[in-house]
Amino acid sequence: MPTALSRYVKARRERANLTQADLALKAGVGLRFIRDLEQGKQTLRMDKVNQVLAMFGQELGPQRLETDAEAG
Repeated sequence: MPTALSRYVKARRERANLTQADLALKAGVGLRFIRDLEQGKQTLRMDKVNQVLAMFGQELGPQRLETDAEAG
């Protein structure tokens, strides 16, 4: 099931007129990894995700989650 991350990567790749194979080569990851990422695989290596995101000037990092107590 696609996730926000998978939709983002696919949209940016298409906007850059890159095939999955092109992006894999440019990012230094395997084609299978790009396919898994765009399909929303839940278990991916964060360092490889960041290699792909770096192509678009982005990276993953820790973010604080808002709890119910903090929201109210």
